[in-house]
Amino acid sequence: MVSLPGRSGLAGRLLRRPSAVAGLALLGAIVGMAAGADVLYPADPLDMVGTPFLWPGADPDFPLGTDMLGRDIAAGIFHGARMSLLIGAVATLVSLLIGVGVGAVAGFFGGRTDHALMHVTELFQTIPPFLFAIVIVAVLQPNVVTVVLAIGLTSWPSLARLVRAEVLRLRDGEMVQASIAIGLSDARIILAHVLPNVLAPIVVSASIMVASAILTESSLAFLGLGDPNIVSWGSMVGSGREVLRTDWYVATVPGLAIVAAVLALNLLGDGLNDALDPRQNRR
Repeated sequence: MVSLPGRSGLAGRLLRRPSAVAGLALLGAIVGMAAGADVLYPADPLDMVGTPFLWPGADPDFPLGTDMLGRDIAAGIFHGARMSLLIGAVATLVSLLIGVGVGAVAGFFGGRTDHALMHVTELFQTIPPFLFAIVIVAVLQPNVVTVVLAIGLTSWPSLARLVRAEVLRLRDGEMVQASIAIGLSDARIILAHVLPNVLAPIVVSASIMVASAILTESSLAFLGLGDPNIVSWGSMVGSGREVLRTDWYVATVPGLAIVAAVLALNLLGDGLNDALDPRQNRR
C-alpha cells in the first residue's frame, strides 16, 4: 500500500525539486502579502483615497496606481490576496468533503451503492462546471458564501472518481480484509485503513483545485457575479474591464497576481506529485 512519507522525508523530496521550491517560495510570498495586509494597508481597500486613474509609478504613495474611483490598487492586491486564497481554500474543502466521501463510499461498498453514486457523479459531470456555478450564484445572491458553495459543489466529481479508483484498488488488500475479519466497523476501516493510503493523490489534487477555485472566482467576478462588498483579485479584474482599452493596468495588475497564485499552486502540485510518487522515489 502507498502512504504518505514522514514530514521530514516529504520536505526533503520537495526541496530536491526546483518546481516545488519555486512554487513554495511564490506561494509563501502571496501568503505573506495576505498576512501583512492589515499592517501595511490598515484602511479599507474600498476607500477612495487618491486621484482616479493614477498610473503605476506616477505617485510614490500609490506605487501600483489607483483605479477609476481613486482606490489604491496596491491595497487591493494585498487585501485581495487574503480573500482569493480564502475562497480557493474553503471551496476546495467543500469539494474534498463531497468528493472524498462519495468516492470512498462508492469504492468500498461497490454494488448498488457504487452504481447509484456514480450515476449522480456522472450527472454532475454532464453539466459544464462553470455554467453550473453561474446558475447557482445567479439564483442565490452573489456573495462570498454562495460563490464558495457554487465552486465547491461543481468541482468534486473528478476527485470522487479518483478516490473511488484508489479505494477499489485497496479494498481487496490484506490490511482491509484483515480488518473485516476481526470485525472492525466499515466506518473505522474506511477512516483508519483506506483513506490514509489515498492521501497522496488527494493532496496533489487539492493543490490544483485551489488554483482552479481562484480562477473560477475571478471569472465569476469578471461577469459581475462576485461579492460587491469585498475585495478579491477577481473583483478587481471585473471592475477594470470597463476601462480595459484606456487604463489597462487596472485589470492587468490583479490579473498578474492571479497568474502568480495559479502558477505557484500548479508548481507545488507538480512537486507534490513527484515527491509522493513511489516510482519517482525509487530512482
